[in-house]
Amino acid sequence: MTCLMNLIDEDSEINAEPLGPVSCIGVENVERPNKKVFSNGDLYVGDFKAVLPHGKGKYTWSNGMVYEGDWEAGKMIGKGLLLWPSGERYNGDISGGYLHGFGTLTSPDGSVYEGQWRMNIQHGFGRKKYANSDVYEGEWKEGEHEGNGRYFWNNGNKYTGNWKRGKMHGRGVMEWVNGDKYNGCWLNGLRHGSGIYQYADGGYYFGTWTRGLKDGKGVFYPAGSKRPSLKNFCISLGYDNGPKSVLSQCSSLNLEGSTVKKRSVRRSVSEKISVSGVLRSSGRISHKSAESSRHSDSTRESRHHYSSGTFSFDSDGGQSEVQESTAVVYEREYMQGVMIKERVRGYTELPKKAEKKTKHHAKETKKSSCVGIFKGKNSYHLMLNLQLGIRYTVGKITPVPKREVRTADFGHRARITMFFPRRGSQFTPPHKSVDFYWKDYCPMVFRNLREMFKLDAAEYMMSICGDDGLTEISSPGKSGSIFYLSHDDRFVIKTLKKSELKVLLKMLPKYYNHVKEHENTLITKFFGLHQITVHGKRKVRFVVMGNMFCTELRIHRRYDLKGSTHGRCTDKDKIHENTTLKDLDLSYEFQMDKSLQKFFFHQIALDCNFLKSQHIIDYSLLLGLHFRAPEQLNGLLEPPMMPNIESSPAGQDGEVLFPSKGLLLVAHEPSSVSTDPGPHIRGRPLRAFSLGDKEVDVLVPGTGRLQVQLGVNMPAQANQKLSRDEADSAEVELFEVYDVVIYMGIIDILQEYNAKKKAEHACKSVKFDPLSISVVEPELYAQRFINFLKQKVFPEQP
Repeated sequence: MTCLMNLIDEDSEINAEPLGPVSCIGVENVERPNKKVFSNGDLYVGDFKAVLPHGKGKYTWSNGMVYEGDWEAGKMIGKGLLLWPSGERYNGDISGGYLHGFGTLTSPDGSVYEGQWRMNIQHGFGRKKYANSDVYEGEWKEGEHEGNGRYFWNNGNKYTGNWKRGKMHGRGVMEWVNGDKYNGCWLNGLRHGSGIYQYADGGYYFGTWTRGLKDGKGVFYPAGSKRPSLKNFCISLGYDNGPKSVLSQCSSLNLEGSTVKKRSVRRSVSEKISVSGVLRSSGRISHKSAESSRHSDSTRESRHHYSSGTFSFDSDGGQSEVQESTAVVYEREYMQGVMIKERVRGYTELPKKAEKKTKHHAKETKKSSCVGIFKGKNSYHLMLNLQLGIRYTVGKITPVPKREVRTADFGHRARITMFFPRRGSQFTPPHKSVDFYWKDYCPMVFRNLREMFKLDAAEYMMSICGDDGLTEISSPGKSGSIFYLSHDDRFVIKTLKKSELKVLLKMLPKYYNHVKEHENTLITKFFGLHQITVHGKRKVRFVVMGNMFCTELRIHRRYDLKGSTHGRCTDKDKIHENTTLKDLDLSYEFQMDKSLQKFFFHQIALDCNFLKSQHIIDYSLLLGLHFRAPEQLNGLLEPPMMPNIESSPAGQDGEVLFPSKGLLLVAHEPSSVSTDPGPHIRGRPLRAFSLGDKEVDVLVPGTGRLQVQLGVNMPAQANQKLSRDEADSAEVELFEVYDVVIYMGIIDILQEYNAKKKAEHACKSVKFDPLSISVVEPELYAQRFINFLKQKVFPEQP
């Protein structure tokens, strides 16, 4: 950053470095008391110490710039007043020639910033009133809003909450001048994630948004209806821990609230502001970029009752006082702002559903030994121990010169062990958790696997061990395992049983060779295997895997497909936004490009042969679907209401508010897409028959151009028969054909067909059809799995 004293004319004979003394080159030989005149026309009047300005003084540059204030050994240090020829004015702390400390900058356009500075940049707590009368009050980082803050638009709209890089990001509350209010998650200035939208007439919509548009499942409560208990309502949608689990999805979440804390500094990266002028960038929220700040959703919901009230995340008290004049609510599902499904339900059905789910969840928790032992504070300690251990071992193994793995690098004896006392040791840092022992299995093997998957060691550590921490997520299966998700969604960490750890160690040499030979394998990517031993000799084993659903697109449906039928359906009352559905729940067939489909089944056969050779069963295809709203529904998209702001409504300047919802395959252009490997997949782009067997990308409106790889960003068409129960006219499925983007991979590959499973097979075969149960011998399991995918999921095109 340029020093203030370097802003003098280039012809000036003073060369003031940021922390250096004032040079006296060019000073006339004749000294006058408290005054020095320079040959370039600059003038200093004030106190001296020897030949350097020291104390109080005024320096006037020949270009008209003036500084009057404190000096120390030739440096501008202390309090002072700076005046620029342009009319800008700064009054406050200065250090070494920089605006540094607390001060007020007034610009010629009328904007005023009063707050903290660091090296000429707004950094810390500050308040800025912009030339258009907008006001921001809160935390800054390197010239941009970052942390907690409040923004007041000149038309009366107000946002209070978290910011990142100058945009609304994390948890926040937006209040429109028309009385509407949104309380929930934000991303890059748009509603993104879970939230509650309160309409001015008293109606509520609880659901999820993607880039400012409703996307996913939600419930609309018309004006005048009884407001739900927030805790039970969150549980009814699948968030077992209530409001906190909903809002934990927000980035940079502050569950303690969004109150602006004065003088509290939260630091991050953001736009730097030049002092050459000074601070030409106003930093105010542009009406084009802050699109969601002027959009409210009130125009589309029908409103028949007028009542007031607030919806609080902190308390359910007082909700029963609202008049219950409406007995129905609307369960809805949206895709990119288009409503595709609606079910009318009586209000009394929702609390029962929530209560039933609460009891079911409590039973599952009691059965889970891991969750029972490591909950609450212990779960936090477990997460912290995991981060400390991974940071230690990755840092230890990375500097070792790269080499091919050897036989000695495999097996339970190939490990790094370390004791982590709370007070720290010669090799470990002090920490806030409990004393624990750390064990890292096969470190050289997993180091080579991470490099094979093109994962940078520093990025890997930052993703898992960074300050943002890990998020604990509920277990989607019956194993009772604890799952953690990295803050950037790239990695999933799962606890293992002792038997699963043994299977992984046993199969690791063959697994290593398989993924090395087949770069497009769909089998789970493993990045690390660890064990933590805490007091009481309780051992917890972890495996780090790639998250198959690491994508900027919302995953609307998740399926776990084994190819069996016994017990492979989900109770409808237990289905919510994040439920992983099963084989019999799948009502879609998917049509892909012929070449994509051929390559997919070729790799599935290779992967199943590998698993069969290792006597593995019970694996499944984890299938994630991102639906695109049907083309014919563009006219039904909810148009946002835009309050009168100084700028014209978006769309009049060429910006497309609601682009086409279809997908388009185009020829692959490496320069137009991100070629960085994801945590789930590596390998080359796929070729499409429809484009002359060329490598392809897929264009996703509203998102951009995505590289198509096996299991990632694969476009397809989902065909569904209209499933309408004639006896229940309250639920309507509106469409039967959708464009989808598919994400998939083979998971749960650590179950051997051992003596225990053979006994289970024999027992269940007596009661049920032997071909319908999941537990069958490996060869039959693999063949049934492939046949199911070919016949029921991705049938061949006629």
